[in-house]
Amino acid sequence: MSLENFAIIESTLREGEQFANAFFSSDEKVEIAHLLDAFGVEYLELTSPAASPQSRDDCRCIAGLNLNAKVLTHVRCHMDDAKLAIDTGVDGIDVVFGTSSYLREFSHGKEIGYIIEQAIEVIQFVKSQGLEVRFSSEDSFRSDLVDLLTIYRAVDQIGVNRVGIADTVGVAHPMQVYELVRTLRGVVHCDIEFHGHNDTGCAVANAFAALQGGATHVDTSVLGIGERNGITPLGGLIARMYAEDPALVRAKYNLPLLREVDNLVAEMVNVDVPFNNYITGYTAFTHKAGIHAKAILNNPSTYEILDPADFGLTRYIHVAHRLTGWNAIKQRAEQLQLTLHDDEIKQITAQIKTLADEKKLSLDDVDVLLRSYHSESAMLETA
Repeated sequence: MSLENFAIIESTLREGEQFANAFFSSDEKVEIAHLLDAFGVEYLELTSPAASPQSRDDCRCIAGLNLNAKVLTHVRCHMDDAKLAIDTGVDGIDVVFGTSSYLREFSHGKEIGYIIEQAIEVIQFVKSQGLEVRFSSEDSFRSDLVDLLTIYRAVDQIGVNRVGIADTVGVAHPMQVYELVRTLRGVVHCDIEFHGHNDTGCAVANAFAALQGGATHVDTSVLGIGERNGITPLGGLIARMYAEDPALVRAKYNLPLLREVDNLVAEMVNVDVPFNNYITGYTAFTHKAGIHAKAILNNPSTYEILDPADFGLTRYIHVAHRLTGWNAIKQRAEQLQLTLHDDEIKQITAQIKTLADEKKLSLDDVDVLLRSYHSESAMLETA
């Protein structure tokens, strides 16, 4: 896998619109687009202009913002949709056709030969207009492998920019994703895009497996919002890729903006950022157990694979509980600029543990104890 060839296709303004709570106004779409562009995503994917008149106007508006990110729209593999998309001024068009037996039988009813003919016609037309074009199968992991490779080979031969693999129902696991991408990499020369739903909790792992297998692009959405349980979350992918190569991810993306992006979209769709959200959840850099706290204070890398400072965040040592250790209490005393001997800190720690067995404590409770001991110690020294 080469991170230098990796790009994010940020789909909050397409897949994210399919989230149950989502209703983005035109102004909100522009705000999201500007913030994601400032974060540094390489592509923005928008709802098809064929969806509604407002969707068409929004495509035209965002395509005209002169962003650094390329603006794409996602449409059916149909000439009418392609022509509408081209007229909006987008940089590229993502076309999709269902290929699984489920979709061929119960959705569009078309055979593989027809899908190839349509794909070739639409791709050649889009390319003739000077636009970037991707062809994706839908429900790829429940599609026949021979059918998939036949379609992908045909579109690769006419110069499609990317082919897409879509885990539309979230059924795939990382090994399946890796193997399919590796197989496809041996068949096509174009870029490969992965779109993974999170119905079974594998979206981030599957996206990473796709990149390991030779994919070059991954679809994400902010907080993972989308149809049903959504897709690969932007923050989750960033966390995974940062763990792989921190320096490169720092260079590619404006990481401190991630919290603002997550908070903005969460507010717009009326949800809270989950407590355990990648990077921006309120417990993401919270340490509690005494043994963890001691090690973190000596070297944060002992229990942190991500450096909160790179994201404009700080770690928090939780001390008001029965699991606390005296090293954490000592650090809290130092934060309060209270000078206490180690034996005093250990006595306070024992008292905190006793109190915490009886009730839930707050940081104020700990601070009161520390200040009380400090006052008594100062009085004894002056007596």
